[in-house]
Amino acid sequence: MRAEINVLGPLEAVIEGVSVVPTAGKPRQLLAMFGLNPGRVVTTAALMEELWADSTPRSAHSTLQTYVLHLRKLIRNALPADQRLQPNELLVTRHTGYLLQVEPETVDAVRYDQLAAAGRVASAAGDYAKAQRLLSAALALWRGPVLVDVVAGPQLDIEATRLTETRLSDLTLRIDTDLYFGRHQQLLGDLAALCARHPYMENFRAQYMLALYRSGRRGQALEVYHDMWTTTRDHFGVQPSARLRQLQRAMLDGDAVVDDPKLMVNTWVPEAIAG
Repeated sequence: MRAEINVLGPLEAVIEGVSVVPTAGKPRQLLAMFGLNPGRVVTTAALMEELWADSTPRSAHSTLQTYVLHLRKLIRNALPADQRLQPNELLVTRHTGYLLQVEPETVDAVRYDQLAAAGRVASAAGDYAKAQRLLSAALALWRGPVLVDVVAGPQLDIEATRLTETRLSDLTLRIDTDLYFGRHQQLLGDLAALCARHPYMENFRAQYMLALYRSGRRGQALEVYHDMWTTTRDHFGVQPSARLRQLQRAMLDGDAVVDDPKLMVNTWVPEAIAG
């Protein structure tokens, strides 16, 4: 049986080439919950919290069973006539809840976590070529915000937040590998957009400063610092972090360390600049 579930963007769930995504909102939430937990029991309590939060109706148990039956009907319609599997063998009832019986690797979020974890290990070991390859493959799985077309309850919201924050961290790490290999000019457009979308993330600002400086645009690199200084002062009443201030000072002084590819946002020791 060929199945694929995608949550890193609009919800997609396909069995044997046929979509099994329901149109109604709460069954979509239910499918998303199963998709994010492939091969694991999702408890009835967790499903009810996701669907109704603190406003669980008296009919919640029977309504949940109705939604499950609806999903099984969609699965049945997707299975070939000669398929021996039954819908209740894919969406299995357990004593405490339900289990979607598919291989974890059929879910894009699982593949992302596996690839990104391997990329982080490679980066920590100093194998930046391998890290870049793995992190790029992981990030390429994203098609937009997590479950962008699903109204998320508390359970899905937690997982969407985890994945989104992990992606930003992995993206920073992959950009570091690009800088290491001298791809600063190719990064300028993407980093400008990232700084605009995430104005308080100093890692992207630091990387943008490095990319501009190494592209022979020191004045613009210093403007990025000044913009960050103004943003943090006006909104929080504080200065940028010590390492960003030290990076600015190194650029003002024309310190050769700023051109050193070993200077990477995720790994640098500020004293290396200050010292």
